[in-house]
Amino acid sequence: MILERRHSEVTILKEIAELLNEGTEISQILSEVLKKLLHVTGLQTGWIFLIDEKGNYQLSAKENLPPALSVNYCERMCKGDCWCIDRYNDGRLDKATNIIECKRIEDILEQKLGETNELTHHASVPLRAGSEKFGVLNVGSPNKRIFSTDELALLESIAFQIGTALKRIKLTHQEQENALTAERNRLARDLHDSVNQLLFSLSLTARGGMEMTADEEVRETFSYIQDLAQNALSEMRALIWQLSPRGLENGLVSALNSYGQMLGLKVNSDVKGIICLPCKVAETLWRIGQEALANCKKHSQQSEVSIEVVTAKNLVTMTISDNGCGFYYDEQNELPSLGLKSMKDRTELHNGSFILKSTPGVGTVIQVSIPI
Repeated sequence: MILERRHSEVTILKEIAELLNEGTEISQILSEVLKKLLHVTGLQTGWIFLIDEKGNYQLSAKENLPPALSVNYCERMCKGDCWCIDRYNDGRLDKATNIIECKRIEDILEQKLGETNELTHHASVPLRAGSEKFGVLNVGSPNKRIFSTDELALLESIAFQIGTALKRIKLTHQEQENALTAERNRLARDLHDSVNQLLFSLSLTARGGMEMTADEEVRETFSYIQDLAQNALSEMRALIWQLSPRGLENGLVSALNSYGQMLGLKVNSDVKGIICLPCKVAETLWRIGQEALANCKKHSQQSEVSIEVVTAKNLVTMTISDNGCGFYYDEQNELPSLGLKSMKDRTELHNGSFILKSTPGVGTVIQVSIPI
């Protein structure tokens, strides 16, 4: 009997390990693993919370949730207090626990908010790999109040597999980002050493040709060529900056000031609060600032722009404004350009907010706020 149970557990772990090794899309993998786990263990309901370093959680996978927990796109699972998450965050949940009553379900029963399918309790297991933690696995069934020691041990083994897979995926993403950064830097160097130098040489040659001839038409042609080369050189320098931002290591505002000056803009900057940003947030604000400054140079018909960066509590806000020609914009409509949409998308990837205000003849203001 013991051998049969052990063989069954090994089979379960093998099947789940195979699922975990198949992909790198976290939500899809967790959903498939949860479904397999419930199928092979005979449990009915499960869900997985991924939790970041600050204790913020998100519902990343779910299976067969009761109606009261599924209503409004699982709204009750995505906000509010939770005992299992509280225990996870304060360090009390360090192994498979037998058993945690569900606060969300208790609130539903107490307030008679819907059907719970007789689910009242669940087992909670932390997802970890070594000392690194990723979230919580919760499983349960109607009227099931006790998990055996063997059941908890199996759940803990599965949770460890999931945690290890999450760490592998995290490292894979980091490697991809590092490779992308290295490729950007290589491309920036190549452009600087080849195309940038050729454009500079073309500009000098055109200037020399203009000075060597007395023919007015030829001089105008050389002047036109020189202007084109200078414009292309400015565009190339801006592109190189976008690929490999120089000076970001000295701070976001310093880098944006330098980029604005390179574009020929007068940048008035103001910093409030201590600016010590996570690398990802700093790079996101840098990319958004680049696009905003480039737009100001191309469209505002002004050479002066203001940048304000404010940090307060757990939020950084960057505001870039000009007193240029502005344009008509209704907040109810879609953003009018791909560049502005890109800024908004970058902001929302960090759960931030993006605000655009523009008035013809008055100017344009772009404000980005990102949690830190």
